[in-house]
Amino acid sequence: MGGQAKGKKKNKTKRKDNHSNGGTGMADLSPHERVKLRMQEKAKKKTAERYSVQQLLEKTEECMDSFDFEMANRFCQRALDVEPTHLQALDILGHICSELGDRQKAKEVFLRAVEISPNEGHSKYMLLGQIHSGPEAVEYYTKGIEILLSVLEKEKQTTALVGACAASDEDAEIPTTKDVCVAYCSVAEIYLTDLCMEEGAADKCRESIEKALHYHHDNPEALQLMASYLFSAERNQEGKDYLMRSVGAWLPAFKQAEASSGLEDEHDQNTIPPYDSRISTAKLLIETEEFEMAVDVLEGLLEEDDEVVQVWYLSGWVCYLQMQRAGEHLAGEAREATEAEQEEYDALKEAARSYLTRSKKLYIKLGCDDQPILDHAEQLLGELGGETEGDEEQGDPNLAGDYEPCSDEEEEEEEEGDAAMEH
Repeated sequence: MGGQAKGKKKNKTKRKDNHSNGGTGMADLSPHERVKLRMQEKAKKKTAERYSVQQLLEKTEECMDSFDFEMANRFCQRALDVEPTHLQALDILGHICSELGDRQKAKEVFLRAVEISPNEGHSKYMLLGQIHSGPEAVEYYTKGIEILLSVLEKEKQTTALVGACAASDEDAEIPTTKDVCVAYCSVAEIYLTDLCMEEGAADKCRESIEKALHYHHDNPEALQLMASYLFSAERNQEGKDYLMRSVGAWLPAFKQAEASSGLEDEHDQNTIPPYDSRISTAKLLIETEEFEMAVDVLEGLLEEDDEVVQVWYLSGWVCYLQMQRAGEHLAGEAREATEAEQEEYDALKEAARSYLTRSKKLYIKLGCDDQPILDHAEQLLGELGGETEGDEEQGDPNLAGDYEPCSDEEEEEEEEGDAAMEH
């Protein structure tokens, strides 16, 4: 009997502890917070009853496609309310947080995904690599590459066993050798920048680029990185050869498409390097005095996004250099300019002033902090006769009036989210 009584007491104590722990959590909340928590739980239950995770993620992707990341964030959060360990939802939420500029939240989400599934899914490691820097970034990229190669090897074996027809029915999101190439490019960039002073950095950089080219031999980013590496090693002619190969892999098709109906073919779109990479392309072309080609690249960048100070600045800089070269050519021949040559010289001068003026105005409106760009722009404008005057800004809505970044919308009610689901 004594043993039974002891057992009952033990069970009773255990139940009391469980009740106490739960009660303490609620007791710590104010009445308003308790009501809010109950409403949130009710909303989660309602969501789970009405919509599947897949439906919520489809709405999330629709919002992302229309660049409504605030609403995408809400739908994705609701999907995770239904299934907190859903890896695809975590991956998408991490992307959304990155787009919204919340790097800390993105980091937390991706690390949660790593905790749940450390050996599946490469993209979370790639994005963690972007968020971090130095050795940590290399570690994340290396792990992502390891998973990528494992998946590709399995896919290769599957294709060999069941044939190409069956393989074609597989998920379109299966990674490709281009993904491996891009990952190795990311590692190479770190050794070319953050870790450039580390012992053996140059060798590790070149090794990573060579691996990138092994998996995608004509990838523009990999070719351009090899050019940058060779320029840093003062092997300028080899570097220029790689740079020309890189630009030749995408710029002619890009110009042709722009002249016709635009880049409608998905394959053509995928061959165009990212925006930031093309800014680097323009810089390298200017450094190698390929001014006309640099202008083509910069014009494409302005057409795509005309709110990037660096692109306006580089456009002004290249026009200034073209003007300078034209003047040196005439001085070398010791003759006066023809009417056509003088017109070209004057046009380049005015273009340089206009671009540099716009870069300075946009710099101020956006509150940029790249002081060397502003200093150089002001120096060049001083040589060119100062900023342009007139009504140039009236034709450019991005420069007219005060620039205000998009503000976050107020949190919508549960019913509004449901209404959006219906559409």
